Amino acid sequence: MVEELVTAGVALACTGTVYLMAAARVVKQYERGVVLRLGRLASEVREPGFTMIVPVIDRMRKVNMQIVTMPVPAQEGITRDNVTVRVDAVVYFKVVDAADAVIRVEDYRFAVSQMAQTSLRSIIGKSELDDLLSNREKLNQGLELMMDSPAIGWGVTVDRVEIKDVSLPETMKRSMARQAEATRDRRARVINADAELQASRKLAEAAEAMSDQPAALQLRLLQTVVAVAAEKNSTLVLPFPVELLRFLERSGLQAQAQTAAAEAERDGVQRPAPAAPRAPRTAVEHGAEAALPPELADLPPVEDLP
Repeated sequence: MVEELVTAGVALACTGTVYLMAAARVVKQYERGVVLRLGRLASEVREPGFTMIVPVIDRMRKVNMQIVTMPVPAQEGITRDNVTVRVDAVVYFKVVDAADAVIRVEDYRFAVSQMAQTSLRSIIGKSELDDLLSNREKLNQGLELMMDSPAIGWGVTVDRVEIKDVSLPETMKRSMARQAEATRDRRARVINADAELQASRKLAEAAEAMSDQPAALQLRLLQTVVAVAAEKNSTLVLPFPVELLRFLERSGLQAQAQTAAAEAERDGVQRPAPAAPRAPRTAVEHGAEAALPPELADLPPVEDLP
């Protein structure tokens, strides 16, 4: 009798142990447990920790409540300005209602993935190429709104959507490169023209200031020569300024004039005063002298006679 009781106790204990092992469940901190009892949803969702279910009757499905990072495969489409592009993105979403994620949709991950692909193709067709390249923040917000509206009914909320890469055809890349190069060239030309205008104004002011002081031009020339001569591996050809030639010419003429004046003054002191010029003969005297015979021409003048 005792052996039968012991055997029954052992069997009962084994049955209880097996029941406990079959009924015991552990829900992790980042999970929630959805229990289906005889195919119907139980009244409450099991929270993290140790929980019990009825074996064979209950089925518990654990749902991950963490944020899921899902890459969206590259989608090829035509933009509104008729450019073929390939765009890929990434979606961040999480489950906010575990019961809806299990009951309302068969596979919420697959559903979100397909929703992301269709929304991405739709946003490509509605946008222009410049928006895809430079205005991604606005497109990301549009994608998030397009995906979040139906996902709420699945117990899922889209936290964030980001466009990762936009692939362009090679011909379009070359065209954009030429356009960017032309734009940079135009800006460089405008900057150079502006610099030339400012430099010309400054040079005009400098020329006006140097015109009042000619020596300033010579000083500027000497400064330029000093700056060029600092490079010892270059040959310096120094131009002879015309102004210096004119200055030397004027100095030589002044020196010659002073020398001639000094010599004239010295000669005037040493030489006697020249005799007074003789008065010209009258026509009568000239006629009388011309009328004398040859034998009287050798006679002395009247003033020398005794």
